[in-house]
Amino acid sequence: MSAFPHVEIAGRRIGADEPPYVICELSGNHNGSLDRALTMIDAAAATGCDAIKIQTYTADTITLDVDRPEFRITGGLWDGRTLYDLYQEAQTPFEWHAALFERAAQRGVTLFSSPFDETAVDLLDSLGAPAFKIASFEAVDLPLIRYAAAKGKPLIISTGMANLEEIQAARMAALGAGAPGVVLLHCVSSYPAELCDANVRTVADMAERFDSPIGLSDHTHGTVAAVAAIAMGASVVEKHFTLARADGGPDADFSLEPAEFSRLVGDCKDAWTALGRAHYDLLGSERANKQFRRSLYVTADVAAGQPLTRANVRSVRPGNGLPPADLDEVLGRPAARDLKRGEPLAWDMLG
Repeated sequence: MSAFPHVEIAGRRIGADEPPYVICELSGNHNGSLDRALTMIDAAAATGCDAIKIQTYTADTITLDVDRPEFRITGGLWDGRTLYDLYQEAQTPFEWHAALFERAAQRGVTLFSSPFDETAVDLLDSLGAPAFKIASFEAVDLPLIRYAAAKGKPLIISTGMANLEEIQAARMAALGAGAPGVVLLHCVSSYPAELCDANVRTVADMAERFDSPIGLSDHTHGTVAAVAAIAMGASVVEKHFTLARADGGPDADFSLEPAEFSRLVGDCKDAWTALGRAHYDLLGSERANKQFRRSLYVTADVAAGQPLTRANVRSVRPGNGLPPADLDEVLGRPAARDLKRGEPLAWDMLG
């Protein structure tokens, strides 16, 4: 057994035998307003999520202000925009972070972030972030992973676009540089992702390959993929959040509104509870109903000495008579006494 079957974030234990850890991703849906970002913290905390996540970068720390073809997005929600333009809109300014961490603490909910360069790691560490989230596009940036891991906090790594070798390299880089644990999130780096591409069976496969908690970073519409991932063994679910999709925002299209996110949290926790354990024992809640299983009953009066036939013995509910499996041994045997319709059949009633 590895030393990292579980990860602990802000006192919350995360692992396959723990209730799912649900992360509410605010992303850039604050629409450039600190007041809205603070309101989002309040609304997210009220959903019952386990943690809230933001993103820590500036347009200049994540890309270049260059209008070459490779810096322009083609297709999807952000078709035609340059990376710099998109990230300028979506960034959560560094100067907001202290206020956001303070508000989350006031609301009693864990807040951490995705850093995209070393200055972001340093800022988040100075604010007491209990973990770092490495985004899918940064999963191949091993120097960034090692720098974050060296702070001695757990890392959650999204694996969108990464192959098995890259996932293992990222995980080992984190553990080797000092992270006390790593969570790996299956992710489809498409915005939004189609359900047919969700492939949540990958969660179960990752759990077999990597001795770390496994989860899902979900960019599909709705909640189906997230709940399905719980059934596949996900320990963590991350989903984007907005106050209202109608308000717009970089990620609004595939984000959940507060009432929807509350249902997601409840459904994920309930799905985990329903998984239970594999067993075939009689549950205490079933004992009262056991009497209503089928058994052999006398269905017509039978005089002593007369044979039992399908005309006077049948399998019916309730379950006070002989088991239905004994029917072939019962048929043809004489009644040891007069039998009345409605009596449960027992061996001492037979000759």
